[in-house]
Amino acid sequence: MGEDPDQTALRELARQIGGREVGPRAGESDESGEVPREAIKALATADLFRVTIGTEWGGLGLGDVEAAIVLEEIARFDVSTAICCQLAYNGPSRGIEHLGGQALKERYLPTVASGDCIISIGITEPDAGSAVQNMRAALRADGPGRWRLNGYKNYSTLGHVASAVLVWCRWPGGDGAKGIGAVVVPMDRDGVSVTGRHRGMGIHAATEAEIALDDVAITEEDVLLAGDPGSTESFKTLLAHLNHERCGNAAMCIGAAQGAMELAVTYARDRVVGGRPIAELQGIQWKFADMAVALEGARLLLGRAVRLAGPGGTPPPLETAMAKTAANLAAKLVCDESMQIHGGYGYSREYPLERAYRDIRGLCFGAGTVEAQKNFIGSSVAKGKATSSPGWRDQTKG
Repeated sequence: MGEDPDQTALRELARQIGGREVGPRAGESDESGEVPREAIKALATADLFRVTIGTEWGGLGLGDVEAAIVLEEIARFDVSTAICCQLAYNGPSRGIEHLGGQALKERYLPTVASGDCIISIGITEPDAGSAVQNMRAALRADGPGRWRLNGYKNYSTLGHVASAVLVWCRWPGGDGAKGIGAVVVPMDRDGVSVTGRHRGMGIHAATEAEIALDDVAITEEDVLLAGDPGSTESFKTLLAHLNHERCGNAAMCIGAAQGAMELAVTYARDRVVGGRPIAELQGIQWKFADMAVALEGARLLLGRAVRLAGPGGTPPPLETAMAKTAANLAAKLVCDESMQIHGGYGYSREYPLERAYRDIRGLCFGAGTVEAQKNFIGSSVAKGKATSSPGWRDQTKG
């Protein structure tokens, strides 16, 4: 799955900005828990928030392949900063461009492209995680084309610094998955409040906020996708759009793991025991072999998923689930083994490996857990569904 010259140039630019502007600041922002604003500014100056936004809104009009390239390279140096890009590429702005009305596009897309606007996403609730259809956030009618929104959203990424939040909620009369749609709510609107921030194990500079929505006024211009109380179609459309986010998640895992493995290789070459570098020991080389195989397998699966999306399309669900699962598991293996190779130095917060180890663990929950992906993969295979791979299709026909 080779890259064309423009994609290669984009990768080189992202790696250059990551190494020069992102990496050197990552430790400080991880310790402070503050958003990496200087890194964001550098990314914006390099036009790296414009990747997937359409050209009519000031973006570059590129797709999932290019988004994965940049996310991988930025996450190689810092996952928190990469998540800021992830929200711009594969988060609410992608939904706004594909599903939203003109007013939403004009209000948000130009400022997302310029790096001046972060839009958080409110899906998860205290009692509705993977079973998102159990959400309580709901609209009640407040006149023609007007509603009032009440709810409480948990784990809203960067909600505390966002300009707006995309909220999944239930339309009046809906039940279960029926009637679920989405609205985009400015954070400064009456009734919207950030009630707390989660203090997680990792990703300290892109933390999750808790957002309360108390009788918030909603108009037709705020509606991303209206829910139909008699149908699950809007809910299915929103779920399908999460495939962009899952591919971005996989790309960040691959990038963070790649960075961790490179650190381990450098350390193993420099660390001399008994008169020779530990990189020459078979036990260490077998670790590198396992790491490389897992990482390259995940990279290939992700490459297939994002390329199948095509221009303006969405990555297919089965291939996406496989890519995310493989990338999450590969990142856990690679970061763990890289830390083991470093010994006590890998465990020290003075070195970047420890941060990567903590950060990728959170990615294994985001955008759907590994277990949820496995459930979907397993049920799909049991039903005889095939991926786009000719070899797999031949096997299922047999």
